[in-house]
Amino acid sequence: MAETPANFFTHLECSMTGERVANDRAHNLSPEGWPLLARYDLDAMKAAVDRDAIAARDAVAYPGFWKWRELLPVARDEDVVSLGEVDTPLIDTPATARAIGAMGRLIVKDEGRLPTGSFKARGLALAVAMAKAFGIDRMAMPTNGNAGAALSAYGARAGMETWSFCPEDTPEVNVREIAAQGGHVFRVNGLIHQCGKIVGDLKDEAGWFDVSTLKEPYRIEGKKTMGIELAGQLDWELPDAIVYPTGGGTGLIGMWKAFDEMERLGWIGSERPTMIAVQATGCAPIVKAYEAGAEHAEEWIDASTVAAGIRVPKAIGDFLILRAVRESGGFAIAVDDAHIERARRLCGDEDGLLLCPEGAATLAATEAAIADGRLEKDARIVLFNCGAGLKYPLPDRSRALDRTKPVSAAEVLNAAN
Repeated sequence: MAETPANFFTHLECSMTGERVANDRAHNLSPEGWPLLARYDLDAMKAAVDRDAIAARDAVAYPGFWKWRELLPVARDEDVVSLGEVDTPLIDTPATARAIGAMGRLIVKDEGRLPTGSFKARGLALAVAMAKAFGIDRMAMPTNGNAGAALSAYGARAGMETWSFCPEDTPEVNVREIAAQGGHVFRVNGLIHQCGKIVGDLKDEAGWFDVSTLKEPYRIEGKKTMGIELAGQLDWELPDAIVYPTGGGTGLIGMWKAFDEMERLGWIGSERPTMIAVQATGCAPIVKAYEAGAEHAEEWIDASTVAAGIRVPKAIGDFLILRAVRESGGFAIAVDDAHIERARRLCGDEDGLLLCPEGAATLAATEAAIADGRLEKDARIVLFNCGAGLKYPLPDRSRALDRTKPVSAAEVLNAAN
């Protein structure tokens, strides 16, 4: 890299109690058992850092989200772990917008363009980098697929051993991808929180560091770069609404944190987007808690949905998700699998953009929220497509032709209708 950016990371803070925790060693949860949040000397940063100069950094020397080093905890260049990150594009979907009754701008931020094909690259790159800085060489996590792929890839790059434990119905490509990138992977006859119990139960005996969602403080720092990057791409004006697929909720929490930090730095104003947490009707603990006015969500029993990435029966950061949603004037909404599949096909047919099931859930939720009046039709809306659509099973919509028999144009054209 070029000249080492200044580091303003000062300490960690318990997200529930505000207790200050030193950042001189690796941590999982706070002493009280809650997620830890990284804190920075934003006053010093404001005096020393120029927003536009950072945004204009060379993409080779500072690939993708690594350009925001001053707002990240990694101090030393040698601890940066990179696989060629990029700024993920904002893709307008005008035909899809018309089809769902959206009269404003409907934008997809396509996180599938990152290494390992999902937004999990952001969080795991930071978690692995900080683990490297602390001398950790063995990490483990539960995963619905994409997080394990990112852990194995960045872990291999950093010279670490990694273990991933995933539900047995995890998409096949994810399971094989984890192993192909050097990770140890196990299929478990349970859901992600049950996989997480295995990671925690074996932690001391196996000697690995638990990198489960929000059980360490640095994945959220990687995910917050979605908010910083989005602001920069929109000329430092945030959209009216962000529609986000929510399982563990790290990205939604991280973006909300990023908006606060950027305002305190003078990078953006006080306006905030409406934050909309999207879940599936087969696993909607955050939606249920939101509708009940609760601060914490109950564990969802018998969770089931085609959108595996948001099949999280119990999120440790549930209160942080709910706070962000409520503070923004947003809401939590659930959509069923049939609507998810229709939305996925719609965006592909109308705008040529293949969404993953979780990304399609945000489109389905947007359509439902416009229809019931919770979203204004003329709003500027950003949907997060969290992974590459090709990593998931697709329906076979092909037709067969017998080349040994006469084939007419009418037969082919009629088959397309």
